[in-house]
Amino acid sequence: MAAEPNPAPPAAPPVAAPLVVGIGGTIGGVSSTERALRIALDAAEREGFRTRMFGGADMARLPLYDPKATTRTPDEQAFVAAVRAASAVIIASPGYHGSISGVVKNALDLLEETARDERPYLADLPVGLIATAYGWQATGSTIAALRSIVHALRGWPTPFAAAINTQITKFDDEGGASDPAVVDQLRLIGRQVCRFAPLAAG
Repeated sequence: MAAEPNPAPPAAPPVAAPLVVGIGGTIGGVSSTERALRIALDAAEREGFRTRMFGGADMARLPLYDPKATTRTPDEQAFVAAVRAASAVIIASPGYHGSISGVVKNALDLLEETARDERPYLADLPVGLIATAYGWQATGSTIAALRSIVHALRGWPTPFAAAINTQITKFDDEGGASDPAVVDQLRLIGRQVCRFAPLAAG
């Protein structure tokens, strides 16, 4: 009598694709900043990564960061949990008076919740940077501010950052922009964070 074949081993659960978290936008509707961030995240998705975007409406629901608060709202918890799970981050900010916007800074301040984690803040994560402003001067100072903040949070700003003058470049609702070179730059940021993410995991 022939022996019964061994049953097939159970299939291993699918491994989730690595996550890129996007942080950026303004309060009061979808902005050029948010549209620029979406283009970069779409490029990351084409590289096989999952993405999670925290736009202006999401950041507007985050209360002003209180380091002494004993509880966090569900929105605060969701934001921190996403960054904890991320393999890479992309931050986009409008240039407000020569620096980043208050809502973006408030969201980043909330990462103090990770200070005692095994991987605190943005430690060792590749971080893509995008600045939008109505003129060139504020784009440069905003990118510089973002780089300084990411360094303070122990992250690695990727080599290329996108500085976008919205006097010149206009975004549309279909995920494009009037200047193809700007779209290429934003897609490069999405590809770069994906390229460096395996180094962070190693």
